[in-house]
Amino acid sequence: MVAFFPFAGKFSAFLAIILFFIFILIEINVITYAFERLGINHRYVFTILLLSFLGSSINIPIAQIISEREVVREVTNFGWHIVLPERNNVILEVNVGGALIPVLVSLYLLLKMSTPFRALISVAIVAAISNYFATPVRGLGITIPTFIPPIVAAACAIVLNRREAPQIAYIAGSMGTLIGADLLNLPVVAQLGSRFVSIGGAGTFDGIFFSSIIAVLLVSL
Repeated sequence: MVAFFPFAGKFSAFLAIILFFIFILIEINVITYAFERLGINHRYVFTILLLSFLGSSINIPIAQIISEREVVREVTNFGWHIVLPERNNVILEVNVGGALIPVLVSLYLLLKMSTPFRALISVAIVAAISNYFATPVRGLGITIPTFIPPIVAAACAIVLNRREAPQIAYIAGSMGTLIGADLLNLPVVAQLGSRFVSIGGAGTFDGIFFSSIIAVLLVSL
């Protein structure tokens, strides 16, 4: 899944803004505050962020998707021009920093909650809305407006359980975005012209990371 701001200009300018925003967040300890609101000790926050950063460059292959889209390859051999139809197989991967770690943190929080069923309801709602707004883009992947998942996750958390709102917001923001934007769109990724598809592969601070952190901050205001 690739998160984007629908009103942004060139990608380079957007990336510069995101990097600056990340720097500011780290400097004022907002990310640490968000994790502490989840009940995670500040001593472990740096470890989680470090593992997420290092894991953002690690993709674990888990499956191969057979593309239904036929690709034509032209070959010239001894003066003969041959047109060969073939199918491109797509390697499905899971990004450690952008998907695996948020999932593990979500499962940890889910097991500690007194009302895990309400968290699962929030995940389902965020997944459905994320899937509705997710747009396949050839050569890029699945895109979704950045602000939609965290707002929906925060709203669900406040309505369903105000006492455990930060935990629900994080779980719904990460798991809901992952399921709705990435997993539910796996049938179409093989048609996007890419040989590799990485779930959560935009890196550590991709849409899944921001969806969960921003959702926590929204319910903590």
